[in-house]
Amino acid sequence: MKARVALAISGVLIVSAAAPVPAPLVEKVAPLPHSTDTPRDGARGWTSAPRLPPFGPRLSGLPVISAPQGWRAASSPPGWGGLIASQPATRQAARWAYATGQIASGRGAEALGALDIMRQDEPDLMLVPAYRLALGVTLAMLNRPAPALAALADASLAANSEACAWRMLALAKSGMAPQALGQFRCALSALNARPVALRAPFLLAIARTAADMGHPALAVQLVAALPVSDPSANLLRGRAAFKLGDLGRAMELISEARKAGSTEQRFDADISLIEIAAAKGKLDGPATNLLREIRFRWRGGDVEVRALRLSYRIARESKDLRATLETGGTLSRYFDGGTDRASLTAELQQTLTAVLSPDNPMRLEQVAGLYWEYRDLAPAAADGDLLVSQLADRLQSEGLYERAAELLDHQLRFRTRDIAQGPLSARVATLFILAAKPERALSAIRDTDGNIYPDDMRWDRNRMVAVALDQIGRTEEAMAVLQDVPDGAAIRAEIAWKRHDWRTLAAAPLPASPGNAPLSDIVQAQLLRHATALAMMGRESDLAALRARWSGRFANLSTGTAFAALTAAVGGIDTATLSAAMAAIPSASPAGDIADLIDMAPNVVKPMG
Repeated sequence: MKARVALAISGVLIVSAAAPVPAPLVEKVAPLPHSTDTPRDGARGWTSAPRLPPFGPRLSGLPVISAPQGWRAASSPPGWGGLIASQPATRQAARWAYATGQIASGRGAEALGALDIMRQDEPDLMLVPAYRLALGVTLAMLNRPAPALAALADASLAANSEACAWRMLALAKSGMAPQALGQFRCALSALNARPVALRAPFLLAIARTAADMGHPALAVQLVAALPVSDPSANLLRGRAAFKLGDLGRAMELISEARKAGSTEQRFDADISLIEIAAAKGKLDGPATNLLREIRFRWRGGDVEVRALRLSYRIARESKDLRATLETGGTLSRYFDGGTDRASLTAELQQTLTAVLSPDNPMRLEQVAGLYWEYRDLAPAAADGDLLVSQLADRLQSEGLYERAAELLDHQLRFRTRDIAQGPLSARVATLFILAAKPERALSAIRDTDGNIYPDDMRWDRNRMVAVALDQIGRTEEAMAVLQDVPDGAAIRAEIAWKRHDWRTLAAAPLPASPGNAPLSDIVQAQLLRHATALAMMGRESDLAALRARWSGRFANLSTGTAFAALTAAVGGIDTATLSAAMAAIPSASPAGDIADLIDMAPNVVKPMG
């Protein structure tokens, strides 16, 4: 029967679900006859379904339902029978009768299915207030407050008591307390027209809203009509009594609710009792353990939100940074922060700032882990960027290069845009090179290639690309990347020195004469490396020329002996002398800081050519 109804709602009239389909008809089965189907290919024998007559004008002429009894009155003829017996001319009316009947019976899912099919066949129904009311009611029944409010946002429904009742419920479930209370007077006649049992969800929602807004006396008044044995009402009465200062009455009511309530209501009662204990200053270990257990066993709804808020308050008061971030982060991420979203966000940002403070005694690895887990809670814009940069500096100073690189890589990809990616990408690449992750260094540069950078930024990025390429053994590409970099020749010479590429090193230009000034360590290193390359290649004449030009400048230097040994006749140099001379070469590099990165590369020696 349910299958027949579902098909009838969508417009397929079935007389017998068990009746066989004659074989000749299989090739010409008509499409599911929604009225908006486009015509099919006539050559294949397919035809479009007839368009259903518009139902909107007729529905617009009917009185809009303004009381709960109106749903049952609008549901004649009976739902299933009317659907199955309907013809194209009466199908939309039958669907409407079915939907209103389901609303009257509290079956929101069935009603929504019929209403959705109606709208598919006739989109203009969204312009009809009666249809929007029915759609909003079904969505509110199914605890979908946001779309329910959108459906009920029609000027002609503003003073409709039934619409106000469901709008009030949706607003209360959305945490929009003032707006929900504002609907109460308009909804009063529709609420009074309901039996007490059907009135209870509305009264409980608005009473809870009143209590949360600091109106406990109003909350007590709103649930006064509910039975004294109702656990939900007693929970609200107990919370209201607590806020009114009657702790004894509050504990009595909450304890009664706990004994008679469902699992959710028992958890709700436990949270209320913990709140009372916290107010008395008697919060102990078992109470906090119980709160943790409730959060573990119950997910979603007001119970989890209240448990989280209480846990968050306890964590802040005890200055437990980790617990503050954990509970506050859950509230922010999964419950949108609630009504105090702005203050919660500001508090969490302050907490994260305190975590990243150098004064925090927590180990640096733990600090980095906490930031990474709760990085979405960090301050926006420059303040947040500064926190990340300072943390990366600390990680780098401790040698935690990869952690620092990953931190800034996330910043590069998700928080930085346009030209600002230039210097940050170079820094990220530097850290990945220090962490011996050259592939990730290349990725940081190449994934941000879409911007147009000034020359100095472009050169910094090219230096990192060259070093990373050299680290993965693509040295010829690295040399090519350095062609237009101002200090590219010095970096190429450094790479050649690292890889014992004597031919490239010998071809590198020599430094200019410093005049009467003494030779700097860098100039000494350049000349001694050049001499080493010439000696290794056996270029006697070039060594003689180098010795003739520079021997006088090396005469009084500590490296003079090394220069003399390296520029001596090739046949007169033994291995020990050569090794000692190379060891005496100053560590200062013409490539500057880049030399440290180049030293991270594996010691791969090219064959001399």
